[in-house]
Order: sequence, then structure tokens, then C-alpha cells
Amino acid sequence: MTSENSTAPSSSQQDGFDTIPQEILDRLTRVDMPTVKDVPPSEETMQVGDATIPVYRCETLVLGSGAAGMRAAVESKRRGIDVLVASTGLFAGTSACSGSDKQTLYTASTDYKGDNFLKYAQSLCSGGGMNFSTAYVEAVGSIDAIGGLQFMGLPLPHDDHGAILRYQTDHDEAGRATSCGPRTSKLMVKVLFDEANTLGMRILSGCSGIQIVKEKTETGERVVGVLATHRPEKRNPYGFVFLACQDLVIATGGPGELYRDSVYPHHCHGGLGIALEAGIELTNVTESQFGIGTPRTTFPWNLSGTYVQVMPRVYSVDEDGNEHNFLARYYRTTREMVSNTFRKGYQWPFHSTRMLDYGSSLLDLAVFLEQKAGRKVYLDFLRNPDPVNEGESFSLDDLDPDVRAYLENNDALFELPIDRLKRMNPLAIELYRMHGTDLCKEPLEFAMNNQHMNGGILIDDWGKTSLEGCYSVGEAAGSHGVTRPGGAALNSGQVFGKRVAIAIKRSRLDSKPVEADTKNIEANLAKALETAASFLDPTNGKTTNEVKTEIQARMSDHAGIICSASEVSAALAEARKLREEVESNGLRVSSPSLVGSAFRWRHMAMVSEAVLTALDHYIQHGGGSRGARAICDDQGTQCPEAKDEDLSRFRFKEELAKDREEKLIVKRVGDSFPISSQPVDLTPEVSREFFEKGWGPYLIKEG
Repeated sequence: MTSENSTAPSSSQQDGFDTIPQEILDRLTRVDMPTVKDVPPSEETMQVGDATIPVYRCETLVLGSGAAGMRAAVESKRRGIDVLVASTGLFAGTSACSGSDKQTLYTASTDYKGDNFLKYAQSLCSGGGMNFSTAYVEAVGSIDAIGGLQFMGLPLPHDDHGAILRYQTDHDEAGRATSCGPRTSKLMVKVLFDEANTLGMRILSGCSGIQIVKEKTETGERVVGVLATHRPEKRNPYGFVFLACQDLVIATGGPGELYRDSVYPHHCHGGLGIALEAGIELTNVTESQFGIGTPRTTFPWNLSGTYVQVMPRVYSVDEDGNEHNFLARYYRTTREMVSNTFRKGYQWPFHSTRMLDYGSSLLDLAVFLEQKAGRKVYLDFLRNPDPVNEGESFSLDDLDPDVRAYLENNDALFELPIDRLKRMNPLAIELYRMHGTDLCKEPLEFAMNNQHMNGGILIDDWGKTSLEGCYSVGEAAGSHGVTRPGGAALNSGQVFGKRVAIAIKRSRLDSKPVEADTKNIEANLAKALETAASFLDPTNGKTTNEVKTEIQARMSDHAGIICSASEVSAALAEARKLREEVESNGLRVSSPSLVGSAFRWRHMAMVSEAVLTALDHYIQHGGGSRGARAICDDQGTQCPEAKDEDLSRFRFKEELAKDREEKLIVKRVGDSFPISSQPVDLTPEVSREFFEKGWGPYLIKEG
């Protein structure tokens, strides 16, 4: 390969910092997960036509076995509730398989400064679309959330006084972030499973929910169970089982399969489709996070924190093998370019306003455009950044003050990026090494990816959804606003995991279990069996792979970081057409064992249409750029600038202040996805409950 401007790397300097023993690196990256004893086959069955459907009964069913779902399960079990966890794949979801350089858990600070819960809550809801009360619940609940995890064995680093070590993450004014390393959430899952095993939790692995079964009540509808596929089940052709429950907790994560360019693990469909099908309301599904990470075709991982704070050389390679210092076309000086590369560490998610004034998201746009041009983009930790202008050179003495101070404070003023990374975070190197890329020897390919959905199932401050008896936690729940600090999602899942358990326990005090209508359940199962059989008809419509390819391409190409009114409207029309085609002509699979995939991609067609319906509504009603997306418009009031690139086509509309004061709600009604709005209360007021006044009511609520 030829290079526009590069120099030979210097020899690696390792003096000045201690080498962490390999066994410690292994313990925090190559995490050994506990053995889980599966549930014995149920002897209870239902006969629906010619099909025998096994029935598993519980008081509370938790769909999903990530950190949030397992916290809900553990807290429920501790309260004497009969819990069953249904998991598509143990240790295969985002909690166990995703992370970053030092994956963040965002909780109230416990160091020498302490914290202010009001300010913490304001940091969560400042972007709009989130009630202050919800943010306050997450703030005060974070102490118990992190304390419980430490009690279960989570190895959070602390000083000799016991204060947890902290740092600053994105949208974080106070430095509330902490971490166990790249695998924080996996370690959370590990200790929660250890606790579940201690409590004798029933966990049904290889089990995926495909339909919520509900029945009418005097006041509306309530959940009575979930139809699921269970891989080991052989008593019917499709592996169907019925999971009967009084309460359901949807903890299935986000819709990772919605985008082609994604850092989600494969097969993460989430729970939004099953919720939409049941008529459950979703909120804020217009809000996601996008950022740089390694491609899904290799080892999908976020490249935040120290991966960019060490300021590696950033370059692209065209189809002829030529290297390009492409950031030099965007930033005016070498100092400006490398300082904003550094800031991607704690300003990791793309944000439209950070494209302005040569900010850190101008790098995101540049990477996005290199991808569009068919070039591959790399980080090279063996070389310092190439200069922007002739006569300049990279120098640790020519950095913005905040960047220089950070490196000084971490004793990381080493000659090469790889040495700076070894000093600041050797676990980041070890992680990629165990997945086949040695950063000490070779460059790392990366791209712009979808990483997280801030919206999801509409819940109240106890995790309750719009369907009686149904709750949601984790990324499946729409507990976040437009923006959030990094690591706030992990904390939210833990806080709401406990609150859901409390709510379910309290609900039992004033009510008695109601016997479900067996005929209603049998009718639902019969219809599902009929649908499953239709998926095997070779004359049916598209294959699941065709539907997957179409959905993911449309969402990545037209609903990513750069959007326009016309493109979103056109994408919505195509999404609606696909969903209608799938529902009228069916899907096609080659084996009864694959019908679960057909149900899931039918759900994803609904989710895609719901997201685009909400996004189109937002834009058509004057919505501007915020959070994940720049809404481009020729009449926009803001436009990013670059040194040698014309970016006028990315002129964008600013966010309207009024849009921060509401949540957009979408649900399925018949053949449509109507949009409504719900006002949010951002008033930072909390009425203090005095002990003697609040103690009695608490005791009554707890029974």
C-alpha cells in the first residue's frame, strides 16, 4: 500500500508503567461464566388440534437473561415470588457480548466529593423526552444498584479508603462513571447468575417468546402467558411451549437486528415486535445512539474511551490499496484533529451539534462519508497521526489543554499510541487480541454503527407498561430520554430490575390470582400453529433472509446519522409495503425448526415501520436535529464546515425546544401505527418524605 503521508514507527517504549500480570487480564476479559442447570421438561401439556404443547407455570416470567432481566429475576426470587427466566441464548445477548474500552456503569459518585441527586437526575433528563421523576428514581436507586452488585461480587475498582474510582463519560458533567474494564456488563451478568444459582432460580435456556397471550378483563386486558419456541422441545414440530404467568417482565434488549451497520451481537431482535403485536405502547423510538466501532462482520465493539484518547493514526484505504489521511480534509490543524479524536473518548455518540465548529462529531461524519465512498477506515496504534498541513507534525506538546492535562494526569505521555494505550488500558489491547486482532502488530478496521436504542416500551416509574401485568426493564424499556450519559443504561436496568420486583410483590398483597381462560389460550395457540404451518409453504412470500436484508439496508441507509424528510418518508412507504406483504403473503422457511425466525422477522418488519412512522411524524411536524440524527434540510439554520470539503448538503435543522417537553408514543392499532404525544415534567422538584410520616405507609405497602 502507498501512503499520502506517513513515517516509520518508533520502537515501543514500555518503561514507566507496570505490566499487569496476564492472569489478571484474563480474569477481566476471558470471563468464565457459571454453569446453569436447565429446567426439566414439563409434564403438563395442552392438546391443541394434533399438537401437544408443553406448559410451564410461574408467578413471574422474565423474558431475557441479560443484566436487567436477571436483576429483576433475582430481586423477585428474594421476595418469595416463583420466577421463571426464559432465555433465547445464555450469555449471548448484549449484556454478555457487548462493551467498550472500559465499559461504563454510571452511578451516583461515592468518592470524597459525594454527589447531588438533583444534579444527577438533571444530567439524565436534560436532553428532553424523560420525566424528571424517572431520572430521580434512577439517581437515588443507583446507590442500591451498585451496592447490590458489589455484594454479589462485581469487582469494581476502589481506592484504599473504599471509594470507587471514577472518570468522565459522555453527557457527564460530574465524572460519575466507573468500570470493571471492557466486560463490565458481562461481569454483572456473571455475578447475577451466580446469585440466581444460589437462589435456585428456574432458567429455561434456548427459549424465545414469540407471542404475548392476553385476555380481556373488566378494565381492559391483562397478560396470561407467552407462546415461545424451545429448542430442545420435540413434542410438536415447532418446539412450541406455553409459559403461563401472572406477571411478565420483558427484558429482551434492543432491536439490534434493525440495522446492517451495528455493534449488536447477531440475533438480537429485542422485544419491541412482540410488544407492538400485543398492542403495548412504545415511546421515544426515534432516539438511538450511533458511534464508531469495529464492524459486525468481525468483532463488533464500541471504540470509545482510551481507544481514541491515545490518539492513534486514523486513515482510510481505497479499492486500489492507497492510504488516505482523510481527516486532513476536515480539520484545519493537526492539533485540532488529534484533540477532537481524543474527545471521541467521552463524546462517543454522534451528535449533530458536535459537527459544528470542527468538533468531535465531524470525525463521525468524515468516517461515514469514507464508508459511503467504498473505503475502509482504520486506527493504527503503531503510528502517531499524520499531520494536516505541510510543515506540521504531531506533538504531545501541541494539544488542547484538556487533552494534555488528561494524559498528564494518567502518566500517559508516551511516544506512540500503543504505549499510551498500554499505560491507560492494557485490557483494551487484550480484548482484541483474544478476538484475533493484535493492536501491537496490526491496524484495526472500524466504521459508524448503530449501538443502542434510547426508546422502547413505554413504562412508568415502576416499570409498568400499558398492558396490565406486563413490565419492562433494560434496553427493551423506553426509560431514557433523547440523550443519556454513557453507562446510564446499565444503571437503569439494575434500578428498574429491583423496582419491578417491588411493584410485583406489592401488587400481590391486594389481589388474588385469577384463573386464566383456557379456551382463550387454546384459540391463540391454534392460530399460532396455523401461522407456523404457513411458513413452511414453498409458495409463500419472501424468505427471512430477504426480509432481513431489506430492513437492515433501509434503516442503515435512510435512518442513520444523516436523515432528510423526503428519504424518511420514502423509507416509511417501503417499510409499510414490506410489512403488509409479509402479513398478507407470509414468510418462507425451509424447516419447522426455523419458524421462530419467521415470527421474529415478522416482528422486525413491524418494528421498522413503527420507528420510521415515529421519525417521519417527528420530522413532518417540524422536528429538528437532536441526539442520534442530523435532520438535513436546505432551509436549515446550521451547517458543518470542513477545511477542504463542501458540507453544504449537510445543512441541518435545529431541534425545537418544545419537542423536549414531550414523548412520542406509537402503538399498533389494526393495520396502522398511530402517533400520540405525552408531556414530560422536567421540573427538578422533590418533596422530602419525613421518617415518621413515611415509615407507616411504607410498612403497609410492603405488607
